[in-house]
Amino acid sequence: MRYYLQLSYLGTHYHGWQKQLDKVSVQSQINHALQTALQESVDVVGAGRTDTGVHASGYVAHFDCHQRITDYKKCIFKLNSILPPDIAVHDLKKVADDFHARFDATSRTYEYSIVQFKDPFSLGRSYFVKNELDVEAMQKASNLLFNHKNFKSFSKVKTDVYTFDCEIKKAIWHQNEHHLLFEISANRFLRNMVRAIVGTLVEVGLHKISVEAFNEIIIAQERSKAGKSVPAHALVLKKIEYPEQGLGN
Repeated sequence: MRYYLQLSYLGTHYHGWQKQLDKVSVQSQINHALQTALQESVDVVGAGRTDTGVHASGYVAHFDCHQRITDYKKCIFKLNSILPPDIAVHDLKKVADDFHARFDATSRTYEYSIVQFKDPFSLGRSYFVKNELDVEAMQKASNLLFNHKNFKSFSKVKTDVYTFDCEIKKAIWHQNEHHLLFEISANRFLRNMVRAIVGTLVEVGLHKISVEAFNEIIIAQERSKAGKSVPAHALVLKKIEYPEQGLGN
């Protein structure tokens, strides 16, 4: 039987989601908790990779097990008792046997946090940029993302993907005094894509490059043309969406 998991985690102490030899990952922690709670071998499948240090508040995964879980609340409580404090399971339910956490996802939403003043309480969750940013120019550049499909310029160079095409559905800067939040949604993301986009948009905001130059960077399809990737610790995977019929109990 196949089950859906919705969870959140602080990525600070993990080498990303994906399990790796000799490194602690979120996936390995979830596997351990499930195997301990269910007393059988389980290998959880995630909706996708998150890099080292990246957080998630709405991550989705699925797993198969032989036994039928009838008391979801009790199982969630048991899993959270086993998991470390920086990982939490919020939802668990039975899904169709062909449901896939990664391949069935229709949209993913990330948020990137920037602060424009030195704030000790934002350490580990926001990126500090001391020079004033032109948010209006950054939004104008962000709007250009909707005009393109190929985002090779913002992809990790050595990556094995079948296509660099992504459909951007949302790209909005929210400003609350000295705090900036970039919200971006797409059907899929390339490795390092959000951090590379934000890094290049910051250069637009600092007037190091123009809005027009940002557009030319996308067209060039060369990672070397884009800006540096911003730090991982300010990035959060907020939400993953699926067709409603795929999540029936």
